[in-house]
Amino acid sequence: MPLRFTLRQLEYLLAVGEAGGVTQAAERVNVSAPSISTAIAQVEAEFGLPLFIRKHAHGLTPTGAGRAFLAQARRVITAAEELHAMANDLSDTVRGPLAVGCLVTFAQLVLPELRRRFEDRYAGVAVRQHELNHAEIIERLRVANLDIGLTYDLGVPGDIVFEPLAELPPFVMLSPDDPLARAEALRPEDLVDHGMVLLDLPHSGDYFLSIFGRFGLRPRIAERTRDMSVARAMVANGFGYTVVTARARHDLAPDGKPLAFVPLAGLAPLSLGIALSRAAHRTATVEAFLEHCRALVRAEGVPGLWHDRGNPP
Repeated sequence: MPLRFTLRQLEYLLAVGEAGGVTQAAERVNVSAPSISTAIAQVEAEFGLPLFIRKHAHGLTPTGAGRAFLAQARRVITAAEELHAMANDLSDTVRGPLAVGCLVTFAQLVLPELRRRFEDRYAGVAVRQHELNHAEIIERLRVANLDIGLTYDLGVPGDIVFEPLAELPPFVMLSPDDPLARAEALRPEDLVDHGMVLLDLPHSGDYFLSIFGRFGLRPRIAERTRDMSVARAMVANGFGYTVVTARARHDLAPDGKPLAFVPLAGLAPLSLGIALSRAAHRTATVEAFLEHCRALVRAEGVPGLWHDRGNPP
């Protein structure tokens, strides 16, 4: 009996099961919401099973049959990926899908150029990118939803391999009108009486707070955000300072206002690198991407980020 569903449809259904809604799933897999809805309807019609319960204003929840179906769909997708990996290994070529997760705090700076140059070299690779927080990257590596994660060395568990690419020193990001912006360097104790715009993401928020905690200090939180672009704009408009390690190669906020950066003294650099599941098989495509990242960072620094060896802003 011929199959009447596609791997792509299964990927869409898995995205809905993980995200809890059509709109959120569409954002994850970079397709339109109607495409997701059509895939659900077609698969449900093919198998004669309701896979999701539609709850008004509360998204979609898998039915009992849907949970069993999604578990099997995950096994089918994993088997298909293993088949791709085996084909790559046997032919010793770099091709096929590559799922790359990138920490949302620096994805907009690093990932586009890194991906563009890799795909220009390896036209047979289909990269799927995901902008995620650190905890999401680790979890998706564990369940083989990602092949590679670009993130920081922050609480990396033992079942994940972390390969450092670059050491990024911390900076205090300020409005140029802030008197602190005139300092050659700042320490945590210089900041505690000033308002902080905290980037409040899993692991990231804890890291920024720990900068002060290790000296027995507590910052004064003026504002919280989960979006680095918002944090940059808030700082540029005088709502406080923030601490960054991924410093862009330009000194402008998203609204065009200027920013100032002062080194944060007394702290070790943060390591940016590549995370991989220790249990995952490394295909020729994964190895090619790793070497691409290593070579590019050695020659030019991390794409999109300020570094001492380049042309500082």
